[in-house]
Parts: sequence; C-alpha cells; structure tokens
Amino acid sequence: MRGQEVLTFIVYDITSDRIRLKVADVCKDYGLDHIQYSVFSGPLDATRRNEMFARLDHTLGNNEGKILMLQVCEKDVAAKREIIRIVNLE
Repeated sequence: MRGQEVLTFIVYDITSDRIRLKVADVCKDYGLDHIQYSVFSGPLDATRRNEMFARLDHTLGNNEGKILMLQVCEKDVAAKREIIRIVNLE
C-alpha cells in the first residue's frame, strides 16, 4: 500500500544539456508534469520521493548543477496563485 501523496516540485539548474535531459527523463519516469523549462511537479508519496531523489543524485553525479525537491501541503496548493499570459503573434 502506498503512503499519502503530496504535490512535489523538482527544480533544477544544470549547465550540461545531456545531464539536464537525463534529469527531465527521470522526472517523466515518475509521472511528473513539465510545468516550466527546468521545473516538474506532480504527486508522489514518501517512498517514491526518496527513490527519485536517489536517482536524481545518481544522474547528476559529479557534474555541476543543483536539484531542489520541494513538497507542498494541500493548504499551500489551495492558496496557489499564478499569472498566465499567452500572446498571439498573428
């Protein structure tokens, strides 16, 4: 049985295109959605978060970069605010 899933964000800043693409693939493997250039989010339980973090650590290896994993509670998700503007250039 899985534990409670919470919204999890992965934010990264990696200079190597090859490693950056591999990190994105790990995020996709765990079912996260690509929401910004270097940001993924989706629900994960504690076990999957730990597995994913270990895999991301292995993927980054000794390469330069930073990967941040954030868990967001339901209260914070409910308080989310965003601005989206799409400019039609036609």
